[in-house]
Amino acid sequence: MSTPHPLSVWARNVSPSPTLAIDAKAKALMAAGEDVCSFAAGEPDFDTPGHIKDAAIAALKAGKTKYAPTPGIEPLRAAIAARYAAEYGYTVASSQVVVSPGGKYSCYIGLLAVCNPGDEVLIPTPYWVSYPEMVKLTGATPRFLETSDKTGFKIQPAQLEAAITPKTKVLCFNSPSNPTGAVYSRAEIEAIVAVAVKHNLYILSDEMYEHLMYDGATATCVATLSPEAAERTITVAGFSKTYSMTGWRLGTLVAPAPIAKAVAELQSQMSSNATTFAQYGALAALQEKEKTTAALKEMLMAFDRRRKHLHAELNKIPGITCLLAQGAFYLFPNISSFGLKDTDFCAKLLEQERVAAVPGSSFGAEGYLRLSYATSDEIITKGVTRLARFCAGLKK
Repeated sequence: MSTPHPLSVWARNVSPSPTLAIDAKAKALMAAGEDVCSFAAGEPDFDTPGHIKDAAIAALKAGKTKYAPTPGIEPLRAAIAARYAAEYGYTVASSQVVVSPGGKYSCYIGLLAVCNPGDEVLIPTPYWVSYPEMVKLTGATPRFLETSDKTGFKIQPAQLEAAITPKTKVLCFNSPSNPTGAVYSRAEIEAIVAVAVKHNLYILSDEMYEHLMYDGATATCVATLSPEAAERTITVAGFSKTYSMTGWRLGTLVAPAPIAKAVAELQSQMSSNATTFAQYGALAALQEKEKTTAALKEMLMAFDRRRKHLHAELNKIPGITCLLAQGAFYLFPNISSFGLKDTDFCAKLLEQERVAAVPGSSFGAEGYLRLSYATSDEIITKGVTRLARFCAGLKK
C-alpha cells in the first residue's frame, strides 16, 4: 500500500490562530455550564446597529443574492473613497478600493500582491497573530522588530533602519495596535514612513481600529503623509470593529491603482466577491451617518469606561504592571514577575479560576497577557477579582 503524499509546505508551516483557539475553548466551557470570564475575544460585545441590519435584510428581500463585481459593488466602493476624502483628505478613485471577505483577507491578499518568495517582511512585535502566517503563505519570510512596555510598544526609526536588508520588501504597520492598544502619534509615524520611503519599502498599514480611540488620540492615515507614502501604502480597514460587524466578513483595501488591480484579480480567482447583501449593510453604515455615529459613540463610551476600570484594577495586583492603551479594546499587562511562562500562566488561570486570556507569546511577546475589554462590566469586575486571587496564589 502506497504512502499518501505529505501535505503542502503551506499547510505544514502555518499555525492555527491562538486567539480563536482560546476563545473557542472558553465558549466550549461556557456551553458545558461553566462560569467563565473570557477576555479572549477580539470583537465588540455590542450588536450590529439596527439600520445596518435593516439594509442587509432589505437587500436580501430585493434579490441582492447573486454575484457582485469582484472588488465590491460600485456604490460601496465610491462611499469608501468618499469616506477617506472626508475624514483624511485622502483622494482616491473608487477603482483603488477593493472590498474583500474580511480585514484578515484584505491583509493577506495585499501582501500576496507584492511579495515574492525570498522577500522579507518586517513586523513589529507584539504583532497581530496572523501577520507572520500570512507572510509565510506568500513565500516571503517574516522578520521581527522587538518592542516592550518600556518603549510604549512602539518601534523607533533607527531600529527600523537597522533591520532593513536588500531583501526587505514590506513593513507591516498597525496603529492602533492589536494586541497592545498602542497609538503612534502623527510625528512618530512620519519618522517611520520616511525610513520606509527612503528604502523604497511597501507599507501594509492595518488601520482596522482607526475609530476606536481615547483620551483625545487621533488616527493617522499613513497614505496621506506624502505623495511618496501614497505610492507605496496598502491601507487595510473594514467594518468589523467600528460597526460591530465581525461576522459579516467585510474588509476594505485601498492602494495605488496597479496594486488594487492586482488584488482584485487575485480575489477573482480566490473568493470571487464579498457577500453581496452584506455589502448593502456596509453601505448603510457609511450613508446613514447620524445613526452610525450615535451607535459608535455609545460603544466608545462603554469601552472607555471599561478600559479605565480594567487598567486601574490590573495595576492594583502585586506583580502586574500595565500601560493605559489609547486605542482598540485591549490591554497588554506585563506578568513576567511571576516567573511563569505566559502560556502556562494562561492555562492555569483558565483551569483554576475559569478566566480566559491570551498569552503574549501568541503575539511574539513572552511575559504578557492580552485582555480584551470588549466584554461586560460584570465580567471585567468578576474576572479581574479572580485574576488577583490567582496571582496572590502564585506569590505564596
